[in-house]
Amino acid sequence: MTTTLAFPVLLRLIDERSRAFRAAVASAPDLDVQVPTCPEWTLFDLARHIGEGRRDWAATVAAGPAEAKSAAEGAPAAPREREALSAWLAESTERLLDALRKAGPDRGCWTWWGSSQSPRTSGAVARHQLQQLTVHTYDAQVAVGAPEPLPDEAALDGVEEFLSTCVATTSAWPHEPSAFDFHAAEGRSWRLTVDGDGARCTRVAAPGTTPDAAEDGAPDAAGVSVHGTAGELVLFVYDRIPAGSVRIEGDAGLFDLLRAWEPEE
Repeated sequence: MTTTLAFPVLLRLIDERSRAFRAAVASAPDLDVQVPTCPEWTLFDLARHIGEGRRDWAATVAAGPAEAKSAAEGAPAAPREREALSAWLAESTERLLDALRKAGPDRGCWTWWGSSQSPRTSGAVARHQLQQLTVHTYDAQVAVGAPEPLPDEAALDGVEEFLSTCVATTSAWPHEPSAFDFHAAEGRSWRLTVDGDGARCTRVAAPGTTPDAAEDGAPDAAGVSVHGTAGELVLFVYDRIPAGSVRIEGDAGLFDLLRAWEPEE
């Protein structure tokens, strides 16, 4: 499934979210403040994760098609001093962006997703990296008490990216076939169908309709539907906000089954 965002737009948004993340870190009174949405981490832990992760992904993209993920060699450790940490984070993002620019959107590279609907390309990496930075920037903002709505461009691609990359699989769904519908207030909708063939995401033309390319045996109606802004839907699927923050219709217990599911791959 292709992204709704052009490759240059993905790179621009990655840079913007990185800047917003650094701004949140810079505003923190203490880097050891806990991150409520990532309770096992302090803000410094989150910053280190962002920097080290972007450097490793830069190395992976630069390596091209490979059997295993590459790691940045000889990278300096995340500094504790505030200005040095900001510079280190900026350099981490620039390494990723530079690797993506050189590779272009269609070059193959290692990814952790195998039988999902996302291709194993640098373009798909850029798409997922944008969502990682978008959600973790929100985490940092929550930690400093200043959460902001997710940017519209990133959020509108975020639900589909999550479903097609993190959920889609060819492993059989171990329960009764069903479907999850996600309706964004901005006018876009998606369906996740789960059955014996696995899980797959399709776009829905409008609330209350079936996917344009309905598959034989697919449920006619969703077992559960979620309504909210695109940003709220992204935060909901990433477990950043509670179910009460969105409107859920149907069998909400299906989400418990989905979260507990561990596909055999």
